[in-house]
Parts: sequence; structure tokens; C-alpha cells
Amino acid sequence: MSQDIVSDALNQMMNARRAGKEELIVKHQSKFLISVLAIAKLKGYIKDYKADTKGVKIFLGKLNGCNSIKPRFMVTVDEIGKYTKRYLPAKNIGIIIISTSQGLMTHQTALDKNTGGSLIAYMY
Repeated sequence: MSQDIVSDALNQMMNARRAGKEELIVKHQSKFLISVLAIAKLKGYIKDYKADTKGVKIFLGKLNGCNSIKPRFMVTVDEIGKYTKRYLPAKNIGIIIISTSQGLMTHQTALDKNTGGSLIAYMY
């Protein structure tokens, strides 16, 4: 187990998807991971998640691919398009999660608010 809880959780989600499972339990949790899962639930990539003392139970939705972005590049508004082309399969398919001074948000929201930040993960 590495030090990056978000990366480990996203890898476990993809492993569960490849194995044909609809739910999984992630042992380690953090507020940051819960925020990433909230965005994924909002966009429909996971159906639901429940956090308790044993970990986070995640119910997968229409997830085809996800991964964390390492190193966590700092991007300006002008550079977001370059990274969407790099990490997402096609235009208007998927999201990149960006950590900004206003909190976690998708790349579309960051473009609308005209703010940059640090790349965290992508999902499609």
C-alpha cells in the first residue's frame, strides 16, 4: 500500500471493474478521497459510496477508466485543454478532477470559473 490513498482507491476501482464486480471496499479513507468520490457520484461514474470505520464501500456505475495523475501538475486555465487531450479518450467524454483554491472541481467547472490548480485524477 502506498502513501497515496486516492491513487490506491482508483486502482482498486479499476481492478474491481475488470474483475466484473459492482462493489468494493477501500480500507483507507480521507476527506480528500471522499471529495473525489462525491464528484464521481455527481457525474455518474459511481452509483454510491458509504464511509464508516471499516473503510469506504463503493458501488461502481458507468466507469470505463480512471486513474490518478502523477506527478500532480500545476495548470493554468490555458493549459487545461492540453491535459484533457492527453488523459481523456475524446472530446466531451470524461472529466479531469482539479484541486483549486476554491476546492475540488471538474475541468469544465474550472474553465467556467477561469481558475487553474493541480491535476488530481481523470475518469471516463
